[in-house]
Amino acid sequence: MAGDPYKELGVSRTASAEDIRKAFRKLAKAHHPDANPGNKASEERFKRVSGAFDIIGDPDKRRRFDAGEIDADGRETPQGFAGFRGGPGSGFGGAGFGGAGFGGAGPGGASAGFEGVDLGDILGEMFSGGRGAGGARGFRPGGFNTGPAKGADVRGKLEIDLEDVFSGAKHRLAFTDGRTLDVTVPKGVGEGQVLRLRGQGSPGRGGPGDALIEIAIRPHPIWRREGDHLYMDLPVSVPDAVLGGKVEAQTPDGPVTVSVPKGANSGATLRLRGRGLPLGKDRRGDLLARLVVTLPETPDPELERFAQTWRAERPYTPRVKR
Repeated sequence: MAGDPYKELGVSRTASAEDIRKAFRKLAKAHHPDANPGNKASEERFKRVSGAFDIIGDPDKRRRFDAGEIDADGRETPQGFAGFRGGPGSGFGGAGFGGAGFGGAGPGGASAGFEGVDLGDILGEMFSGGRGAGGARGFRPGGFNTGPAKGADVRGKLEIDLEDVFSGAKHRLAFTDGRTLDVTVPKGVGEGQVLRLRGQGSPGRGGPGDALIEIAIRPHPIWRREGDHLYMDLPVSVPDAVLGGKVEAQTPDGPVTVSVPKGANSGATLRLRGRGLPLGKDRRGDLLARLVVTLPETPDPELERFAQTWRAERPYTPRVKR
């Protein structure tokens, strides 16, 4: 943090434990990343406020900071090391420890009211509706005894092709700060699924946060995903629809030959079992091919004469099925 934790929280050096706690609650609530998504300035302020409370919100750390034994980042100072050797200015045995300044009810008493301080509880009360919710982002349950705060999580969005869902893939994702991450996309990943890359987030005193990567699947020209299955339109010729026949269908595993039943209409569906999406280990969904009866791309005089005769001699009116 490299600053004055009292100034960071806006309290005096003689502030009571409750005053420090109130100041932290107010600032943490205003600048918490969950309340300010994407706001880098608030995210940095939240880190500094949390670091300040980590120092003066803990009775022993506050005593040692005020005695000059540790700095604002909790690191030992030369004076602090001298104190452990019993050297001058160690702060032990005098007013800085056990005397009126910190041990009792003096104006700077840091001990009174600090028992049981738990940052997880404080943040849980503000963001999760009650004590014990704990573990607000960047902190672990149990308060400061578990160590300093982790860095903030970072978020990104990765677009992949549908083919990546079948085999898995590796992609490189660039962030706005210039960093790049190699993301391993697992087989069977779903639209909107979030991949957590531990330790790839913003740096922090307790270690880096995580990177949360949301998956988006690009539209495919042949297949579309609906639930656990794939769907496609399968064009068939008029003769194959009338007489039945064999047609080729493209599947994620390559082309296969399917049988079109005699008298098939547009909208009829053929189910290709096990040709759809991966559903876990050694399991696949189905591919459903919707038949679309299709005329030739160029006019065919013979087909036109046949249609004219058919319309004149065997008229019929298709009806919508209800």
